[in-house]
Amino acid sequence: MTDMISRRGMTRRDLLARSAVAAGFAIGAGFVAAPDAAWAMEVEHLKPETMATLIQMARDIYPHDHVADAFYAAAVKGYDSADAAPMIEAGIAGLNAAAGGKGHASYLAMGWERDRVDILRSMESSGFFQTIRGGLVTGLYNQKAVWPLFGYEGESFSEGGYIERGFNDINWL
Repeated sequence: MTDMISRRGMTRRDLLARSAVAAGFAIGAGFVAAPDAAWAMEVEHLKPETMATLIQMARDIYPHDHVADAFYAAAVKGYDSADAAPMIEAGIAGLNAAAGGKGHASYLAMGWERDRVDILRSMESSGFFQTIRGGLVTGLYNQKAVWPLFGYEGESFSEGGYIERGFNDINWL
């Protein structure tokens, strides 16, 4: 089996067989993936469980049911650096400790969004929370692939501005 994997690469089945599934994420040695293996992300400096928790935290801070987890993963990928890792690991440990105080194994193990949001509200003045929240504003919403999901057509300067490109289109009123 190992010889087959090295010759043809890892299949979706191999990937899922070598991982644990937690709160909708497949977590393995050095990676986080969607349970259907539609996307995967390598992690270098953070633990895979930490990255999965960070993705869930991002979704809880800016919840959009119509936005895929892959976009949230791309938004927080920058925190997988040697400089940011200690702060992120400590912050996620704090989230997990708060979840433990509510009788859950971890933040990811909390099934109800409302319970997770209560934990986030209790720590929203912390530097960790503000760093993640602030980074998500640009990390999530500056992805050009996300723009159509919100009906945003992009910048207009290169097209001559908005005056001739929908400025008076108020059909949403």
